[in-house]
Order: sequence, then C-alpha cells, then structure tokens
Amino acid sequence: MQRSTDCSSKDSGMLFSNRSLWNLIWPLLVEQLLQITLGMADIIMVSSLGEASVSGVSLVDQINILITQIFAALATGGAVVCSQYIGRKSTAMAQKTAMQLLYATTFIAVVLLVTGTVFHRHVLSAVFGTVDADVMTASRRYFLITLLALPAIAVYNAAAAIFRSLGNSRISMWIAALVNVINIGGNAVLIYGLHWGVEGVAVPTLLSRLAAAIVLFVCLYTNRTVSIKGILHMHIDFHLIGRILRIGIPNGLEGSAFQIGKILVLSLISSYGTVAIAANAVGNTLASFEVLPGNAIGIAMLTVVGQCMGAREYGQAVHYTKKMMAAAYIGFLALNVPLLLLSSRIISLYGMSPETSRLGWYMTLVHGLCGIFIWPLSFSLPNALRAAGDSAFTMIVSMVSMWTVRVGMSFVLKATGIFGIIALLGLPAHFGALSVWIAMVMDWIVRSLFFVVRFVRGRWKQKQVI
Repeated sequence: MQRSTDCSSKDSGMLFSNRSLWNLIWPLLVEQLLQITLGMADIIMVSSLGEASVSGVSLVDQINILITQIFAALATGGAVVCSQYIGRKSTAMAQKTAMQLLYATTFIAVVLLVTGTVFHRHVLSAVFGTVDADVMTASRRYFLITLLALPAIAVYNAAAAIFRSLGNSRISMWIAALVNVINIGGNAVLIYGLHWGVEGVAVPTLLSRLAAAIVLFVCLYTNRTVSIKGILHMHIDFHLIGRILRIGIPNGLEGSAFQIGKILVLSLISSYGTVAIAANAVGNTLASFEVLPGNAIGIAMLTVVGQCMGAREYGQAVHYTKKMMAAAYIGFLALNVPLLLLSSRIISLYGMSPETSRLGWYMTLVHGLCGIFIWPLSFSLPNALRAAGDSAFTMIVSMVSMWTVRVGMSFVLKATGIFGIIALLGLPAHFGALSVWIAMVMDWIVRSLFFVVRFVRGRWKQKQVI
C-alpha cells in the first residue's frame, strides 16, 4: 500500500483513507501486543527460578533495550527516507535506501557483538554495581547468549521498517507471532521440561530472533515493490547512508540517552534491594502494555506523515497527525481504564511476594493514570516531527528533559524520601523506588509542552530530507 485505493480517498485527493489508516494501524497494535505478551511470559516463566533470576534478566533487558534502540533508530531513519521516496513515487531510490539501511545496521551489529562479548563483565559491573552475587551471575549468563542475536535484531528492524514505509505492517505482525511461538514454546521446554536456568529464557530468545530475521529478509528480497535483489553485490552509497543517518543518529542519540538515563535510575532502584528490582520489572512489563495504542500509532505516523512530506502535501501531514493523535487518546482510554481495574490480579500471576506485588501495583498505577493524559503528546506526537526530518529538535528536547528532569528529579526525590511522603505514610523504605516513576511523569510533562509548541508553530514543515 503506497496510496489508498479507496474511492473516497482518491476523489478527495487525500493520500490515505480511513480504511487504509486502519489497515496500517491494527497490525501494529497486534504486533505490539504480541511483543508485550512475550515480555510478560518471559518474566512469568523465569519467576519460577526465583527473584534473583527475575532481577538478573530484567537488569540485562534494560541494556538489551538500549542496544535494540540503536537499530530501531537507524531503521526509523531508513523508514523516513524510504517513505518520502515512496510519497514522491521514486521506487528505485526506495529500493536503494533499503539496501543501504541493511548494510549500515548489520555492520553496527557486528561491532556491538564483538565489543559486548569482550567487555561484558566490565559493562555489567559498571552499570549494576553492587547487586547481589546471584543476580550478577544470572545477568552475565543471560547477557552473553542474547548478545549473539544482535545481527538478527538489526536485520529484522531494518526490514520491518522498510515494509512499514510501504504501508505493509501485516508482515511484521505475522513475524511477531512466529517469534512468540518459538520463544514461549522454547521457554516452556527448557525451563519447565529440562529445568534450565536463565539459559532457558536466553536460548529461545536467540533462536526466535534468528528465525524472524531470516523470514523477513527473504520476504523483502522477493518483494515486488521494494526488493533488495542484488544486495550481496555490495555497493555502499555514503550519500544515501548520510540521509538515513541524519534522521537515525539524532533519533539514536535520543533513544540511547533515554535508555542510559533509565539504566542510571535503575541503579538507584537497585539500591532499594531485590524487592524493588523485581517490582520494577513487573511494573515495566505492564507499563509497556499500557502504552500499546500510542506506540502503534506513533510507528504508523512515520509512514503516513513521511509519505505526505515526500508528496509535498503539508496540509495533509497536519491533518493526519491530528487525526492519529485523537485515535491515540481514544485507544489509551479504552485500554487503560479496564487494565488499571484488573492490574492487581494481573500482577498476582507473577507469583511475587506480597510486598513486591504491592510496590509493582503502585508503579503501574502511577504510569497508567498519568499516561492517559500525557504519554501520547510525549512520544506519539514527536514521530510526526521525525517523519518530516525534524529529528534534531526532538533529540535535543528529549535528551535535556531526560537528564535534567527524569534523572535529576529521581535523585532529588530519593534524597528527600519523595518530599517526606514515604515517612509520612509509614511505607517501607523500598517504596522509595517510586521516586523514579514520579520523576518520569515530570519528564513527560516537560517534553510534551515543547513538542506541542513545535508542531503548532509549523517549522517542522520546512525540513528537507530528500
């Protein structure tokens, strides 16, 4: 789908009909749901190994998310460039963009794989410091195996982004379903059947990522619209890679700074002990579920706004951004109200201690209630700016807000016991970990104000990508 084939869309001159928007968004919703379900299943299954294993896996997953975001950022750069070429009806350049994106991401993956393998002990010690010895042991074993999946993750992110730029989000949805079957099935066999430790989670993760990358690569190779046939006859186009990196690098720096900040405040959470670490892992999993509509619509914006900008239809870019933001808010309300009502029962499935479950519920409540009002403006809206090439602005705002508000206020709130509220309410000391979640909401408020002003003023429409 490059343009809608709906008659009403053609007659009105609009690039996307309601049907074509829905056909783009609903597979992304399902894909996000499958990914979140996988994360929940991983934590639930590994919880049978004890809280040390849960903590070790959740800590390493924060590093893995940081690394994955590098590939997602590069993929975003490729998707924006490819979408704009498609909007301009330049299929040949879209094909060339796909190949250059795969070259760049695969090279970076290999570099990170070698570096991470050599320096894994130093990385984990520097990030997590004085965690319990059994937690560190689990972290090291899990980290080394999941590192091997980096090239596959790079290929998957690049290929999926190219398909989405075409308006085809269904294929990555089906791949996500394949990943879930391999991963969850493998976890069940290795953990419950063979009684493996954290390796029982890591090995299926590796195998599922390899399968996903291979299938998606083959699909892209045989695609008729944007094919990568001839990719093995390597030809590096530094000019085109530069266009990708002009979007990808700011987006990558933004995502990396964001995740590094999260890892830094995770070390703060670690100081409250294993209960806080495990509760934070559960809270993060449910928080990922809470933002499902905003994430899916934000990804769709890269395609929709990117094609509008490539076609020089700036008015339509504004129209579709407003329309999709309204859909994001409706989705947030429809999902989060029942989810918050059921959250305590969902958390009980993890089999944690009462104190861990209680703290995890508070974290989920803070994130869900505030996210309904603020999250889409903080994270969905900036994707419209990125699709237009305004990624430098989103990077600066996000990085400054992350480090001054989220990180800074996390330590202020810890030092003051959330301004004395922990002592006033007679809560256990580990409830101080809520300071990180409260500072996170403060960060949302600040960045959303900047993004709304930027969008309304319209300077992003003056950016040139191709």
